[in-house]
Amino acid sequence: MFDVNELISPLATEQTSLSEDVLKKINRQIANQLNTGVLVLDEAFNIVIWNRFLQVHTDKFGADIIGQSIFQAFPELPERWLTRKLMSVMQLNTPNFCSWEQRHHLFELPHTRPITTDSEFMAQNCTFLPIVTESSCKHICILIEDVTDVCHYQGQLQKALEELAQMSRIDGLTQIYNRRHWQESLEQEFAKAKRHSKSLSLVMLDLDYFKLLNDNYGHQCGDMVLIEVSKLIGSLLRVEDIFGRYGGEEFAIILPETDLSGAIELAERICSAVAKKSLEYNGEEINVTISLGVAQLRNKEVSYEGLISQADSALYQAKAEGRNKVCSSSTSVAEV
Repeated sequence: MFDVNELISPLATEQTSLSEDVLKKINRQIANQLNTGVLVLDEAFNIVIWNRFLQVHTDKFGADIIGQSIFQAFPELPERWLTRKLMSVMQLNTPNFCSWEQRHHLFELPHTRPITTDSEFMAQNCTFLPIVTESSCKHICILIEDVTDVCHYQGQLQKALEELAQMSRIDGLTQIYNRRHWQESLEQEFAKAKRHSKSLSLVMLDLDYFKLLNDNYGHQCGDMVLIEVSKLIGSLLRVEDIFGRYGGEEFAIILPETDLSGAIELAERICSAVAKKSLEYNGEEINVTISLGVAQLRNKEVSYEGLISQADSALYQAKAEGRNKVCSSSTSVAEV
């Protein structure tokens, strides 16, 4: 419990020569110079004490505030929630706390920090302390700490961490998933499909004659082709499909809840769209094609690597049969 006399007791010892009035003046000056809001409420939640910090940040004067209900003085407060909080402090005689991470702010106090934040109000940590006096009256002290800086820089840190996490999953050139994240996703989708007996298909694809393209036009042209083809393929996929760069000019698509016929249909659509797409580099028109291999999860597969192997074998079959076509692990599909 918090005894109001303890605010003075560090200064007032048996040896002090200071009078009680002087101690109260010192205590009042200290409270008014704190960079923390101080509110003291009576049992009816009326304000009996507040300090200069709150006067500065609210443009209200003590004469207008003292005696008012806290909910009248600060109508923005969540009355039901805060009433329960205050009642528990008084009934249990134990402190309570509300951090900015739970609620950004309770009191609409404008912050004065020289930083740009998402809120015009200061982020706050609020501490609720029961006060014991010699009388039978009970009071609650609310301490309001301005933690706008902490909130802001914590938000900046979280944003930076999220960007780093995203960068670790994304291929720097094509801005689709990199091989590591794509493979982790396939492992998860494979386990999910096996567990729930769901369909799962995989498409592996490769740009045809990509080395020749690089030799003739240079690697900058090759990078442009990889970027544009990735954008085109991505536009043809569902939200739930998982598209990644498997390595070099090879890409892979995970198709959850898709059977072999559905995967072949999508692969044919992708193959046709790429073949029809005209790209331009240094004023010259460039046309590229892709070869695709499709495989579906079978009950006998014991690992996701087996599914990759099936799709990869179908891809090599498509290349061996002339490229610019789709082959499946069990069926060859006509050239586009």
